[in-house]
Amino acid sequence: MLREAVRSLAEAKIAPFAAAVDEEARFPQEALDALTVNDLHAVHVPEAYGGAGADALATVIVIEEVARVCVSSSLIPAVNKLGSLPVILSGSKELKKKYMAPLAKGEGMFSYCLSEPDAGSDAGGMKTKAVRDGDHWVLNGVKRWITNAGVSEYYTVMAVTDPEKQTKGISAFVVEKSDEGVSFGAPEKKLGIKGSPTREVYLDNVRIPADRMIGAEGTGFATAMKTLDHTRITIAAQALGVAQGALDYAKGYVTERKQFGKPIGDFQGVQFMLADMAMKIEAARQLTYAAAAKSERGDSDLTFQGAAAKCFASDVAMEVTTDAVQLLGGYGYTRDYPVERMMRDAKITQIYEGTNQVQRIVMARNLP
Repeated sequence: MLREAVRSLAEAKIAPFAAAVDEEARFPQEALDALTVNDLHAVHVPEAYGGAGADALATVIVIEEVARVCVSSSLIPAVNKLGSLPVILSGSKELKKKYMAPLAKGEGMFSYCLSEPDAGSDAGGMKTKAVRDGDHWVLNGVKRWITNAGVSEYYTVMAVTDPEKQTKGISAFVVEKSDEGVSFGAPEKKLGIKGSPTREVYLDNVRIPADRMIGAEGTGFATAMKTLDHTRITIAAQALGVAQGALDYAKGYVTERKQFGKPIGDFQGVQFMLADMAMKIEAARQLTYAAAAKSERGDSDLTFQGAAAKCFASDVAMEVTTDAVQLLGGYGYTRDYPVERMMRDAKITQIYEGTNQVQRIVMARNLP
């Protein structure tokens, strides 16, 4: 029922704008409005804070179905979870109440500020600092590759509070867009997900109350990594969605396109391509859903399974969308058909929330 509801909403209210959102590189406001009205913009927020209280699997299905028509729009529910999960996992009761309620109501989105110009895969090498000053912390630094920066109201920011302790000297904070000293860089000009703004976040003597620290001092990095164990599965869901969208479109196309006097779908070479695409998508789906169940239960092998789902599903998405372009031939290479956009959008799923090379390191260190 959830899948059917989200699919019909996505096809009616999100899909019609997907090409224009990509072409104009603009935020998908129509998608945000539609998702918010239907309480699908941040489904993971617990009912105690006015949220839908969706479990990890339901959240995956929502993201998957939105990504099937528009990957940029799927970053709304996905990044709302990424940005707010540190607060849900480690924040005080007061902090949860303060920020989860407006997120649930759609009054402000959440972004996640971990990466920096010199700290990408090596997130522990961050330079952003937070210095205690009485009842406040003062933050200075630059965060890079921040999804939905400038649109989101709230930002989970990782910063160094004790440089001597390396990753155990990193703490997490909630910073608000309206805090004095917060500003944003120009939107990055990207290959895909053009509807989701990616910008630098500048923190220039940003003074915030001490109670905006998420969890205890020095636990920020551990919270950040624990968050990614859960949210990598949402990237797998995006990959799954875009792959399914590409396959669905290609399936329709090959039944209509005729060459040599018959539909190209009647040729065995084309049938084999479609069979491989469908088989790999289904394998990715099973792995992703199983990882979502592990996320919900908090299983001990979640780190491995989350990395495996993200890595496998995103590799499948890149392969399937590339094959979809191939099946459409010259048409697939033009912007008049959606598979070209899907192929460009799929690429980022192999890169963000940890490159697939990093996922393989994570898996190797956590072999079941």
